[in-house]
Amino acid sequence: MTEQEPASAASTDSIDLSVRSPAQRSRTFTGILVNTALANITTSYLWFALTFWVYLETRNVIATGVIGGAYMLLIALSSISFGTFVDRYRKLAVMRFAAAFTMVMFVLSGVMFLLTPEPALLDLAQPWFWIFTMIILIGAVVENMRNIALSTTVTILIEPDRRANANGLVGMVQGLMFIVTSVLSGLSVGLLGMGWTVVVALILTALAFAHLLTLRLPEEVKAAASDAQGGFDLRGSWAAVMAISGLFALILFSTFNNFIGGVYMALMDPYGLEMFSVEMWGVVFAIGATGFILGGALIGKFGLGSNPLRTMLIAVALMGLLGAVFTLREWAWLYIVGIWLYMALVPVVEAAEQTVIQKVVPLPRQGRVFGFAMAFESAAAPITAFLIAPIAQFWIIPYARSSEGARQLEPLLGEGISRGIALVFLVAGIIMIAVALIAFLTPVYRRVSASYAQTAAEEKEKENADTPSPG
Repeated sequence: MTEQEPASAASTDSIDLSVRSPAQRSRTFTGILVNTALANITTSYLWFALTFWVYLETRNVIATGVIGGAYMLLIALSSISFGTFVDRYRKLAVMRFAAAFTMVMFVLSGVMFLLTPEPALLDLAQPWFWIFTMIILIGAVVENMRNIALSTTVTILIEPDRRANANGLVGMVQGLMFIVTSVLSGLSVGLLGMGWTVVVALILTALAFAHLLTLRLPEEVKAAASDAQGGFDLRGSWAAVMAISGLFALILFSTFNNFIGGVYMALMDPYGLEMFSVEMWGVVFAIGATGFILGGALIGKFGLGSNPLRTMLIAVALMGLLGAVFTLREWAWLYIVGIWLYMALVPVVEAAEQTVIQKVVPLPRQGRVFGFAMAFESAAAPITAFLIAPIAQFWIIPYARSSEGARQLEPLLGEGISRGIALVFLVAGIIMIAVALIAFLTPVYRRVSASYAQTAAEEKEKENADTPSPG
């Protein structure tokens, strides 16, 4: 941290913490968190359903890889702009804009589905499929602006020593989102079809927007004074990140899990849909996603320890191990347990990064730092997804299903029609483990860990100095 910047990220004249008690601020944060959860559930529900629908109708993993990769690529391209707007405007105003924009896009998708014959929408050689997909994805991506704003409201509303716990609760709510989303998406596509799924998403989006209009944030008396400029402040975002020693390395570390995430994005649904019906796959994924809730709840209860970066890298290595082994055999129970354990570790990685940023970055710059981090990390997944989907479709899967390939893979991966996907998971997991272990040996890891410890100690000393002695 530079000497000119305050140690406390919440030091700003735009915040009046005397308006309400910590307990009242915590209740407001809970309301914002629940509202964001409903919005996330809705957007994820629709694009999960889109992925299921497209694969079931086309049996093409390139299509699912492109959908997942395009979603993450759009997030990567737009997150710096999102962070810039979060820094320049009041947080609730940003959230309301994002909600309204998403609602308009979902209306457009419904109109297009109603007016376009379904065979034309499913023809990848026609523009209608790509237009329909992009409308849904853009609506879902803009909703992510709310997640950046949510991270800054933790700084505004939650006491410093409870922010790791609050970030754990964010992870727990995201786990609930996965459960509800996967169940609803599978059941909607299987029982209602894609048309009614769009209608349900539109209704839920409208409900979330209406509830958001009832929320208030009196602590934020005005938009924080910020040096953010324009609508895409890349220079300011980079400066905000580089102003804090080792912060870019932290973002790089948290990107590790996104590389293997790109593999899962492209191939996890095809693997599951080969093993289960679409309705059952939604339920299975929901069961696995309960691990997300447990992971977030444990962080909410116990925090992340004295060194969140160390905790993050241990979690990343364990995620790589799970990715390598949970498809070694085409057993349903192994796949479910693997997903469950993997999901339990995701909140650890996300909460660790958020906790460090909230502690060391001043509030007027946090939006751009969170946006830059989201852009950088999100770019990893689509790169992997775009690369692995065609490789798997045209080379690995045909090889694994050939008589020679099946015979060669059987000792390691057993038998089954999805052994090609299992091979990709195994290699990606091994790479993930190696990268995480190497990171422990770098000077940057030691420097970031020391910087966090020093900032935490200074903050504790200041808190003790401000506390009046008894008597």
